[in-house]
Amino acid sequence: MRTPKRIAFLASETPIAQEALGRLTAAYGNVPPEQADVIVALGGDGFMLQTLNATRHLDIPVYGMNCGTIGFLMNEFAVEGLGDRLAAAEETVINPLRMRATAADGSTTEALAINEVSLLRAGPQAAKLRISVDGRVRMEELVCDGALVATPAGSTAYNYSAHGPILPIGSDVLALTAMSAFRPRRWRGALLPKTAHVRFDVLEPDKRPVMADADSRSSTIATTVEVESVPEIRHRLLFDPGHGLEERLIQEQFA
Repeated sequence: MRTPKRIAFLASETPIAQEALGRLTAAYGNVPPEQADVIVALGGDGFMLQTLNATRHLDIPVYGMNCGTIGFLMNEFAVEGLGDRLAAAEETVINPLRMRATAADGSTTEALAINEVSLLRAGPQAAKLRISVDGRVRMEELVCDGALVATPAGSTAYNYSAHGPILPIGSDVLALTAMSAFRPRRWRGALLPKTAHVRFDVLEPDKRPVMADADSRSSTIATTVEVESVPEIRHRLLFDPGHGLEERLIQEQFA
């Protein structure tokens, strides 16, 4: 991208991020996101997800600088040379998932997820789920602690911890992964096209309640959960050359 003239700095509430905000603002100034050429997010991956969700209506690229722990979606922090780094940055476009969760009383909750939509048992007994893809039942009963649908960008997060596959960023597929599957015991999940519409029906919801969750937000007890990709929403992430999301996904598989 061109060297940005107007930068909006957004920071998490942690002391290290707030200190970084002060130093960068003193060096480069600060404008509201609506007036910016680029947004610089200071924090960890969780704050990056918050920033992407909060600014998705602006269609402005977001460059993360790690002031957190892992920082998989972030670049290294440095005050010096930010203008040159932003000018040389490579852009990756990702699309979120939409979760539509319906409760027993018929009320619905909708939320967007950049990493994953997950279903987790909300009681002492294992969940029982029926899984349909594009209107066709693919698994009559999955007994498990939970299940999730992950994007390529989120495949190294919760999905990977649940032994799901790491997906190349341009693969146009989603990962459907079970958590602690009891029956069928050997089921390891599935790879689905990005266009797939996935539906989970919670079996025995009174006895085995299930919580639906989008990127650890918008949690709700649900009897059915529908998940699909939203191609009309674009999140534009910027990375330093040679350290983009695709490279990081490859590196993670050889770590």
